[in-house]
Amino acid sequence: MEKKFDFLKDARSRTMIVAHRGSNTGNIPCNTLASFDAAINDGADMIELDVERSLDGTLYCFHGGNEFPHLQIRDRLCNLTDDHIRHLRFYNEDLVKTTHPIYTLDEVFEHLKGRCYINVDKFVLNMGPIAECIRRHNIQEQCLVKFDVKQPLLEELEQTAPELPFMAVLTEKDEYTDWLLNSRINYVGAEVCFATEDSQLCQPEYIQDMHSKGLILWANSIVFNYMRQLAAGHSDDISVVGREDEGWGWLLDRGYDLIQTDWPLHLRTYMNRRGL
Repeated sequence: MEKKFDFLKDARSRTMIVAHRGSNTGNIPCNTLASFDAAINDGADMIELDVERSLDGTLYCFHGGNEFPHLQIRDRLCNLTDDHIRHLRFYNEDLVKTTHPIYTLDEVFEHLKGRCYINVDKFVLNMGPIAECIRRHNIQEQCLVKFDVKQPLLEELEQTAPELPFMAVLTEKDEYTDWLLNSRINYVGAEVCFATEDSQLCQPEYIQDMHSKGLILWANSIVFNYMRQLAAGHSDDISVVGREDEGWGWLLDRGYDLIQTDWPLHLRTYMNRRGL
């Protein structure tokens, strides 16, 4: 039976687990088909992936700026030709070359079609080409796009891909929801980033108000940099060492609809243990 995708309905019915760049550790690098398969096997509802564009204009699944740690090259992928990129391979955590190539976005979309939700990160850098790729694979209902809100970017989204589900990335406060609800954009909610529990974005009143408007909220337990907290310290780092109630539990109890994590299986196990 073909899987039916209804993002808002699913996010309202349960807390969805977003796997940050898939499930990657050991010899399986992030942003690869193997990492996405592993994440789905771990119980992720959504895959978050990154997009970069080559010198020839081809879209690839790769986090631009991470060429040296992931590929052991100094060049940026955006400055390389497709022929060059096809010969590159990811390196594992011990800096040993793997067999995993850099996949095109077309390959990734075809691999994930009908299997899970997809958050396309770095969408803002190539809105038109990425939107066309999504339409070409007919996976609009599977995809979610989001970015830090700035008026020119919102206007570009209105012109380029108003039908795609969009989340505004908000830091500390929300100044855009009312405008977005009156725009042509398919605004479904916000990704909230907050350094302390004093932020507007983690107050129960704000969360309840967003839900009353039919919107959903995404919180991050991932840690890019310990000096920049994305959820006031309620993180993967404390959750996986036995303090789940202070980490994931706090986010779940606040009522966030999606949690992005680097540890989807651990989060799924914790949720199951709590009867969620």
